[in-house]
Amino acid sequence: MSATLPRPLALLRHGLLPDGRRVDIAIEGGTVSEVAPAGTLTADAEATLDLEGRLLLTAPAEPHAHLDKALSFDRIRPPLGDLGSAIGAWIAHAADMTVDDIADRARTQALAMLATGTTAVRTHVDVLSGDGTATTDQATRGARALLRVRRELAGLMDIELVALAGHRAPDAHVEAVLDLGVDLVGGAPHLADDPDADLDRLLAIAARRGLGVDMHADESLDGPVTLDRYARTVRDWPRDRQYSAGHCVRLGTLSPQRRAEVIEDVLAADLGVITLPITNLYLQGWQHPVSTPRGLTALRALLDAGVRVAAGADNVRDPFNPVGRSDALETASLLVTAGHLTPEEAYRLVSDGARSVMGLPPAGAVPGARAEFLAIAASSLIEAVAEAPADRLVVAHGRLVAVTEVHRSVAAPTPAPTAPGDTVPADTTPATATPAPAA
Repeated sequence: MSATLPRPLALLRHGLLPDGRRVDIAIEGGTVSEVAPAGTLTADAEATLDLEGRLLLTAPAEPHAHLDKALSFDRIRPPLGDLGSAIGAWIAHAADMTVDDIADRARTQALAMLATGTTAVRTHVDVLSGDGTATTDQATRGARALLRVRRELAGLMDIELVALAGHRAPDAHVEAVLDLGVDLVGGAPHLADDPDADLDRLLAIAARRGLGVDMHADESLDGPVTLDRYARTVRDWPRDRQYSAGHCVRLGTLSPQRRAEVIEDVLAADLGVITLPITNLYLQGWQHPVSTPRGLTALRALLDAGVRVAAGADNVRDPFNPVGRSDALETASLLVTAGHLTPEEAYRLVSDGARSVMGLPPAGAVPGARAEFLAIAASSLIEAVAEAPADRLVVAHGRLVAVTEVHRSVAAPTPAPTAPGDTVPADTTPATATPAPAA
């Protein structure tokens, strides 16, 4: 932690944009007021940050996290396996968690994400009803912990909370979590015995309370499809709030005709889709030891149709994903490798796309946009996604909030003696004489 941060800024100098321009950026009240050629703007020295040619990117946003679960893997030591085994391990552990324990892990994880450049997070928080017999106090432990962390990080990171209600969570527990100040209604209806009924139940709560919705949808390779029913239900709902669906793995395994039908419903409802490559690649396909399928949604079909798509990391070092680097560039890299997106498309999904699906105002190097930036020691976006350099400066709300500086020393190689055949012999062929011109 640094006592000198956060540091208010009025000017970013000598930044390199992905399109190759070198710029200065003026900031007023947390908003970009001017973008000009590098070296042309001035401000008070204390409020100026010299980027020294670092690549300047719109800061990533995380559209689907589980801060209440993060960093619990070492405590739980769950068996490696699919979604069902992960859920079982988590439920057993969650019974004894305290508000302080949840808050400590969530805070640590949020700050790790901020250090790598993520300045906004939407996190799901479990309604901890257990088998449905928990008390209201027990069911709201996670929400109370994450609300505490949100208050602590206000001004450094925007945090949205989604009530993740399992099908055994009674309405009273969901309502109690929302009463505390959780922002959106969520759940995982595809895991219920009657997926349609559970979806309708949760959407009814959202409609009654006038809240947005972010559902876990169809997180399996061959299970039920709820995404189209969800989209058709919210199609004519008020547009002053967001409606989105995470995972949508089943969409990636449907027939082309059925997939097109579901995407048509999604587009008509302006439903945001959030792909979560690292967790879905880990959890999906355990039952397919040969030709193991990708656990991703239909990325190319969604993008080509014009659907708003975001990408996130989902779980980090918990029963649902034992690894993860708390870095949006890891997500972007996986979208290139497993999702066959271009690096530009991949980074857009973890930045502008994520902000759109989360309902956040635009950010980046455009006058009028929020001053939310990641400055990274790279010469191009491809280099940033490929290498994920650790050297970074993070700006949130127009303030410098995180600095990571890297010093690298590498031993010099020892010159090797020249071996026969290592060099090309000099040309010893006599030169052909040029005849003298005739007199």
